Amino acid sequence: MLLKTSLRSFLAHKGRMLLSLVAVVLSVAFVSGTLVFSNTATSTFDTLFASTASDLSVGPAEPEIGGDDTRAKARTIPADSVQKIAGVPGVKSAVGQVMVENATLADPATLKKVGPTTGAPTLVGNWADTPRNSVEITSGHAPQGADQVVLDADTAKKAKLGLGGRLRVIMNDNHDFTIVGIATFKTTNPGAALAFLDTATAQSVLLGQSAWTSVEVFGDGSRSDEQLKSDATARLGAGVQAKTAAEQKADGQKSVGSFLDFMKYAMLGFAGVSLLVGGFLIINTFSMLVAQRTREIGLLRAVGGSRRQVNRSVLVEALLLGLVGSTLGIAVGLGLAVGLIQLMNAIGMHLDASDLKIGADVFVAGYAVGVVITVLAAWIPARRAGKIAPIAALRDHGTPAEPRSNAVRAAIGLVLTAGGGGLLVLAANAEKMATGGQYIGLGVLLTLIGFVVLGPLLATTVVRVLGALLPAVFGPSGKLAQRNAMRNPRRTGATAAALMIGLALVIGASVFTSSVIKSTNDQIDRSVGADYIVSGGPNGVSPEIVAAVQKTRGVDHVTEQKFLPALFTTPDGKTVEDGVSAVSARFTDDFRLPVKAGAPDSLKQGALGIGEDYAKEHGLKVGDTIKIDYGKGRVQSLPVGVILTKGNSLFDGSTFAALDAVAKAVPADDQPVAAVVFGKAAAGADVARTLASLEDALKQYPQASVRDQAGYKDLVQDEVNTLLYMIYGLLGLAIVVAVLGVVNTLALSVVERTREIGLLRAIGLSRRQLRRMIRLESVVIALFGAVLGTVLGLAWGVTGQRVLRTQGLETLAVPTTTIALTLAASVIIGLLAALVPAFRAGRMNVLAAIATD
Repeated sequence: MLLKTSLRSFLAHKGRMLLSLVAVVLSVAFVSGTLVFSNTATSTFDTLFASTASDLSVGPAEPEIGGDDTRAKARTIPADSVQKIAGVPGVKSAVGQVMVENATLADPATLKKVGPTTGAPTLVGNWADTPRNSVEITSGHAPQGADQVVLDADTAKKAKLGLGGRLRVIMNDNHDFTIVGIATFKTTNPGAALAFLDTATAQSVLLGQSAWTSVEVFGDGSRSDEQLKSDATARLGAGVQAKTAAEQKADGQKSVGSFLDFMKYAMLGFAGVSLLVGGFLIINTFSMLVAQRTREIGLLRAVGGSRRQVNRSVLVEALLLGLVGSTLGIAVGLGLAVGLIQLMNAIGMHLDASDLKIGADVFVAGYAVGVVITVLAAWIPARRAGKIAPIAALRDHGTPAEPRSNAVRAAIGLVLTAGGGGLLVLAANAEKMATGGQYIGLGVLLTLIGFVVLGPLLATTVVRVLGALLPAVFGPSGKLAQRNAMRNPRRTGATAAALMIGLALVIGASVFTSSVIKSTNDQIDRSVGADYIVSGGPNGVSPEIVAAVQKTRGVDHVTEQKFLPALFTTPDGKTVEDGVSAVSARFTDDFRLPVKAGAPDSLKQGALGIGEDYAKEHGLKVGDTIKIDYGKGRVQSLPVGVILTKGNSLFDGSTFAALDAVAKAVPADDQPVAAVVFGKAAAGADVARTLASLEDALKQYPQASVRDQAGYKDLVQDEVNTLLYMIYGLLGLAIVVAVLGVVNTLALSVVERTREIGLLRAIGLSRRQLRRMIRLESVVIALFGAVLGTVLGLAWGVTGQRVLRTQGLETLAVPTTTIALTLAASVIIGLLAALVPAFRAGRMNVLAAIATD
């Protein structure tokens, strides 16, 4: 009987549950789509690594501190390694491979870079036939001469290059080749650009010697990979490392998996937000359905139904809603997964949408999320339904009278909000970032719950203020809208809470990113005296690029910054692995260092500049000596000359020394190329015109880029905005679900107030006024949620900035434009949410509405 009653009730009210169903579908789709995408991407790359890994890969051992600078020179093993390994028992074939990541590809006709722009590597090596090549030549032929190259199909398509075209490979020199072949990946392209030369040319151009970057070994099946590894390393001796197929696969999974895991958990986190928002929608839906079915439930009780049975009947309806929504959500999630795959394909990571991996975890997570969240959200309305007395059947159904003020709710809400606010204050004033991070996490959670609990209590007061002008501006429609929003504070609070959560995250993220941009700009203005910043790609800034900058008309001087890895031994006897930023003598002229103690010009006399945290950790002061071991027996001791104040991201974590001082231990010829070069305009020179001259001078070096201070600021802002827009996009789902909540509340409210609407129309309220009343009610509810969200978002964002103030986020920036747009958007959201309910209300037959039971 219970199941039959629940089924009939569910089918009878299916229209009223439609938007709740949509909320469940969207939330489950986000979760299931993320899992399907993650499973598909992981499976694709597992297949790639498993199908292309050799049985054993032998390469150079990891370098000691101060080993060769891999940006300028790849690490190698001797050329005779192939012959030695080929003689190991159980080896079927050994293939020498040359592959480097520090080359730049360019189109010599346009002098533009060719290759990925998303952070994926550019790999250039020798073409070697192995049993497990990751690519195959699908057009043309393999390189057979010193001027021939094979390019991968994806890169060729993007760069609009084909057979017979020219391609430049830039190492320390420029080398032009003719494209004689196009290679296509057999499984998937992880986004990299690949170019292949013949072996002799690859060794000469890429390595400058007859050597290999690795030897790929394929066994005959008579010995295990571990046995091959042991025998091969024994044959070659020290200076090499070998990895079995399993170890190569694990390395590949680790490198790609970190990115995929970040995407997976970030998207699941935002899916959790949408689920939370959807929970409020479901609570409202069942609360209003229970209120509208008061007489029906009372009759059920009158004919013998127990509280427990009534409670179960509502939960069974929620279970049915969860099952249907989860099933549809999983199906929609497959479409979302295909969309994510297409997005990855657009940015260069090629996956096959026709081979989706739909594991058991997708169904388990989908149904668990959809059913559990729906049943939990319906539990409170179900309890209320169980408390309806049989005598209620004799009364008109409708919204039961709601107590004005719930003392328990107020006490709990105030305690949670005050506790959360106190934690945010503690976080803002914490000395250590880790401590502040713990406080802010708990503070955000408590303030969110506190605002949700207090929402219904705040609704009456805040809505009265927000709607104060409505009666004066819109007359009877405005007055009715204001009172309707205030008549059921619990419903208004729950509806607004859904919107509040999404907008709070939007405002909080905006405050954080605005503060990042403002802090970076302030640090550049305050600390950087150089006019231009020159970078040189993966190879660093070559001496040729430095010379081109120096010769440019309008440039007074350049400052080089090189990075040398080293071991630091402090007077307290501790040794740590770190590095020295070796800079030109004019560095302290081009940069205004934030000084805690000492003098910046001490760098010119051969002293060190260290960070405040490092000095505090090791008890260092000006005059103390640090022993620096660059490796290969190159050791020197330098005194501390200046301690830099923490909180400036341009200098935090760096240890500075003059190039002249470092050269006493590491000769200039053994030093790496500059990581970055700074240029200073000559006195009286036009800074903008000199920038144009620098761009012209560096056109022949596609790997190089030059920016002035404004350009560097724009670069930082673009990078931060990319992150912000991604957050906005992911939060968009939560906003959509929140909007559905407003629509649902208004739609059910119209049904609930059918007789009331009929009476209003009978005494003279026009259709236009009625529709305006519903639209204004929707706007007030949306504005209420936006105001609460803005308060929360500001509190979270300001606290986040304070927590990170010692990490370079020293300037608070409140995005007033974003806040204003958010409040304006909430008005638009309210208007859009009211379109359908207002239209339906306006079409009601007056007499039929009055006669509604």
